Amino acid sequence: MSDSAIRLAPRLATELFGHEVAERTILEAWNSKRMHHAWLIAGPRGIGKATLAYRVARFVLAQGGGAPGGMFGDAPAPADSLGIALDHPVARRVNAGGHSDLATIERSINPKGGKTRSEIVVDDVRRLSSFLALTTGEGDWRVVVVDAADEMNRSAANALLKGLEEPPARTLFLLVSHQPGRLLPTIRSRCRMLALSPLPDDTVVALLRQMEPETGEDDARLLARLAGGSIGEALTLADTGGLDLYRELVGHLSKIGHVDVRGLHALGDRLARAGAEDSFNMLGRLIDRWLATMIRDRARGTDIPEILAGEQAVARDLWARGGLAKWLEVWENVTRLFAQAGSVHLDRKQVVVSAFLALEDAVRG
Repeated sequence: MSDSAIRLAPRLATELFGHEVAERTILEAWNSKRMHHAWLIAGPRGIGKATLAYRVARFVLAQGGGAPGGMFGDAPAPADSLGIALDHPVARRVNAGGHSDLATIERSINPKGGKTRSEIVVDDVRRLSSFLALTTGEGDWRVVVVDAADEMNRSAANALLKGLEEPPARTLFLLVSHQPGRLLPTIRSRCRMLALSPLPDDTVVALLRQMEPETGEDDARLLARLAGGSIGEALTLADTGGLDLYRELVGHLSKIGHVDVRGLHALGDRLARAGAEDSFNMLGRLIDRWLATMIRDRARGTDIPEILAGEQAVARDLWARGGLAKWLEVWENVTRLFAQAGSVHLDRKQVVVSAFLALEDAVRG
């Protein structure tokens, strides 16, 4: 397990951890000559879905003319792994983004502003028409990877649907999806679902300790639990100081009703500095998730999962002083406040202070 293998972009990563069942499902379909033309690889962010998609793409493209059944009637030996050696010509071309039989659909750069678009637009998908119309350049198979399918706007989704409805022979679609429920039902119905589960905490901890050796065992376990089985999220939390932010968040939540104004201003000052935007966004995500978890679990009469000692008592206390209707309103308002910070350039310190004051108002109102 190399450091680089974990940190690499999904196209470049050759190792996949914790999804042996999903790999076996793909291999069984391939070896049994029942390879579905479209797979919807679903699951939480950061658990390896795109890495699996490119691993499948390299495997299929490396078969050359040898689709299941073999050439000249000679059936090839069943494959027992999706792994393709780094020095394999197909692996080198896929990793370099230069394989003529692989098309990737993802958010593109907007030429007007030079920034990555917030969604996949129809022009990103239309180029598939010529890709699918041409004969394959290096073998019998062609592969389309969509990462992530959730990010397609409706026009882009409808354009992709045309290819899914009438795919050329030996064309494989691999759709990565964080929230498959957001996709058009007609797209979901044409794909075979392959649901990936969050990684076990022990796996996330091992990967974290490999990549972030300065992270202690205890903190690594807290990060793994906070990340919900996503190594991608755990690394993002580590990079943005997410665990310390979570500790601060729970500390301030425990003081709701007698808010620590000085502490809030200090937190706001720190997150308003140049270069702190990622940490500010992370705090917004942590508040959003904590409130959502409290509302969901307390409404069911259950305690929230306790990552830090005392969290359950904090949630019970806040719930008793607010109630379902009030906390739903506060959650919506606080989430919207952080979401608007970037789009309308709100002062980050004011957003932080206002968010906690909204929580304060909830228990006093």
